[in-house]
Amino acid sequence: MCDAAPHPSDATITVRLIRSFEFRTLKNLVLRHQDLTTVTGRALQQLVQTKIETEPGFKPYLGNAFDTLKIYMKPHGAKTQNLVINLDHDNDWIIQDDISLAEQGVEHETELSYFSRAAYNAFKAHPEMKWI
Repeated sequence: MCDAAPHPSDATITVRLIRSFEFRTLKNLVLRHQDLTTVTGRALQQLVQTKIETEPGFKPYLGNAFDTLKIYMKPHGAKTQNLVINLDHDNDWIIQDDISLAEQGVEHETELSYFSRAAYNAFKAHPEMKWI
């Protein structure tokens, strides 16, 4: 671990692509050298969608209707007990489209969840885990 935090213009963030809440199906996408002071929520969604379409290993995620980004965990902070998504902080941890990530509390090594809002609302109403 480094003592000095990197500048927000050169941050690494992890985006957790959630395919299914019930079956805990997700894949991490690590994005390095991101400028959190200029990248907005919408720009990050476009970047992630491009990565899904072009990078190997993300083919099963092409058919998902991703539309919402939410902070899963901030660095050096407490983690949630849910292994898929943080069900708390809906009011202040869901990323807005037109505001920079830094203004919304995203910092170096923050983990974000990217998912379908309709699937999230259904899971939050009935948080049941299923097994194959």
